[in-house]
Amino acid sequence: MGRERWHSRAAFVLAAIGSAVGLGNVWRFPYMAYNNGGGAFLIPYFFALLIIGIPVMIIEFGLGSKMQAGPSYALEKVKKGTGWIGWGAVIVSYLLVAYYAIIIAWCWVFLFKSITVAWAGHEKVFFFEKILQISKDPASIGGFSVPVLIGSLITWITIYLIIFKGLGPIGKVAKITVILPIILLAIIFIRGITLPGSIKGIIFYLQPNFSKLLNAGVWISAFGQIFFSLSLGMGVMIAYSSFIPRDSDVNNNSFITCFANCGVSFFAGFAVFTVLGYLSYATGQPFSKVVSSGIGLAFVVFPTAIAKMPLFKSVFGVIFFMTLLSLGINSAFSLVEGFITNLRDLVNISKERASLYVCAGAFLLGLIFTTKAGLYWLDIIDHYVANLGMVTVALVESILVGWFFGVDRFRKMVNETSEIRLGKWFNVVVKYIIPITLITMMTKYYYEEFQKPYGGYPVWCLVIGAGLVISCFVISYFINKKAVEKE
Repeated sequence: MGRERWHSRAAFVLAAIGSAVGLGNVWRFPYMAYNNGGGAFLIPYFFALLIIGIPVMIIEFGLGSKMQAGPSYALEKVKKGTGWIGWGAVIVSYLLVAYYAIIIAWCWVFLFKSITVAWAGHEKVFFFEKILQISKDPASIGGFSVPVLIGSLITWITIYLIIFKGLGPIGKVAKITVILPIILLAIIFIRGITLPGSIKGIIFYLQPNFSKLLNAGVWISAFGQIFFSLSLGMGVMIAYSSFIPRDSDVNNNSFITCFANCGVSFFAGFAVFTVLGYLSYATGQPFSKVVSSGIGLAFVVFPTAIAKMPLFKSVFGVIFFMTLLSLGINSAFSLVEGFITNLRDLVNISKERASLYVCAGAFLLGLIFTTKAGLYWLDIIDHYVANLGMVTVALVESILVGWFFGVDRFRKMVNETSEIRLGKWFNVVVKYIIPITLITMMTKYYYEEFQKPYGGYPVWCLVIGAGLVISCFVISYFINKKAVEKE
């Protein structure tokens, strides 16, 4: 079975950018910047990009390209017995995409409802009670939310139709789903800047508060934002780069992908905050009262602003949720592709059958998130996937390349085929700075968990959430063991 190839370098780069640029670029980055020093947040953010984001991206692109294998087999070639970490990455990512698809399902519902701006005047009730039909606690499953269930089914059918024919269609779709949201964000920005109060929103977004830079939590937030927004530690970047030739320009591709992702995040902040500035003006509330994070920003606050617009409410609603859909779908099918790549490296199975089984399995796995308690479980599991799963994978990758494969050897290997040459700084970053930073982040996470269990949920819920992520690595160990024995 021959290895698939991207039709062009541009197709690969666009697919990688599409994987990195996701829903978090629109709702998480602007809020993080606002809450952590405004314009001053860009200092730790770009510092984190340079010493964590780009080096880890180079490691993952380099492993995939030079080893010509998916995550588990690439790491197994670096050091025998470590392939289970690669399996852990794709299995954790599979768990992630099972609930990520549910957020996309919400976008389908809102896109349809945008035609009549059905939420107008009761945005919070509309989202939590009419769409999610949320129950009182995680134990009260309460049956399915039919709109979310249908949205999830549409999402998985869409993902399957994109990936089942191989890299050709994926590359073509990536051209649309990367460029389209940028165009749509530009439309949102242009519309937003014409609204009263929009300039106030931009000022709040960028106004620097340099005193925040003395807070260690701001720096950790910046590192976390860079790490998670680039799809690092998920296996997908190793998988995607395994389909480019060994002599590909790893370093240049990494810089392009990272800067494109961060550029979209920065621009999305302008689009979002012009609208939030208008919302502050229209409601007469202080700006701090209308800013919200995560789910609230995308599905309550922004719809509120749309409903209060004087003209073209429906059109603006369609544009906003089309933006979220295109961003979400692109990231989702890339995560699925990472899992399929590892699966097909293990067993001889056609792309069509692998795609069908993997998509159907993820749909079934995600059913718990379509129930009336789904939002609780999504929040719990996302917390542990982010803080336990991906950080662990990236930490091990940097240690394996830095201390076992040999960072000098790796640097020379990628420099041979790259326009941008890495200097000795790369050795220091990979061997010391990345491990120390990620260990610090994990230590902070465990300390906070011990001091105050996450979200005020019952302990048994948190045990299930952490247990699911840990079990992904346990399962990956036995899968890798069987794979090695088979060889």
